[in-house]
Amino acid sequence: MNSIIVASCQAPYIKNNPEKALELMINYSSKAEEDGAKIICFPECFLQGYELNIETRKLGMNLSSIQFRDLLEGLKSIQLILVFGLIEIEGKNTFNTAVVIQRGKLLGKYRKNNLIGIERSIFNQGSNYPVFEVDGLKFGINICYDLNFSASAEAVSNQDAKLLICPSNNMLENSVAEKWKLKHNSIRSQRCIETGLWLISSDVTGRIDGKVSYGPTAVINPKGKVVKQLPLMQPGLLIHEVMIN
Repeated sequence: MNSIIVASCQAPYIKNNPEKALELMINYSSKAEEDGAKIICFPECFLQGYELNIETRKLGMNLSSIQFRDLLEGLKSIQLILVFGLIEIEGKNTFNTAVVIQRGKLLGKYRKNNLIGIERSIFNQGSNYPVFEVDGLKFGINICYDLNFSASAEAVSNQDAKLLICPSNNMLENSVAEKWKLKHNSIRSQRCIETGLWLISSDVTGRIDGKVSYGPTAVINPKGKVVKQLPLMQPGLLIHEVMIN
């Protein structure tokens, strides 16, 4: 049986401040590296903020741009693999994307396949589920609402992956956040039971503009048990050793 140390960040919501987001990613990643982590996850659209309005496209970043190359340069010192969300633009299209980066190099990306509500009028839908590898461990990505669909997790597990990385952003109206506060892990646990995947999630937390996000940021094993979770409403870094058959 092999093992790998994974990390995830429960971060404060950062609105349209990529420099601050980059600073937090470097700080948390450095701490995770000290604890032996090989991969770390940050929330959905973390780089620019999960902003769903007429300004969304203006916040977007082309992955071939000088701006993105500068961001990669700022991450060259980080040895572990980073997975974090951003608003991506490509031509006339806008995507809710998670990028996979190591030592300042873009290894690949996943574009959210299942869009909800106003997202459908802002983002273009992704079309595939790429799988990546770290130290012999294959992993894939589902973003937030993707986890409501068995097929999204199965698309990853069917490629011999063992770990599902889940950037999320549950900054919601108070009543909605309260309703869903304890349901997120229940849904994610079901996906683990169905697929036999380990799962690690990352979410924002705190209050902004009359909304709230409790989290949760957690690790769930293939039997659907939450084996580790950060306290709700508290920013922090989760570190866990995942045992892989």
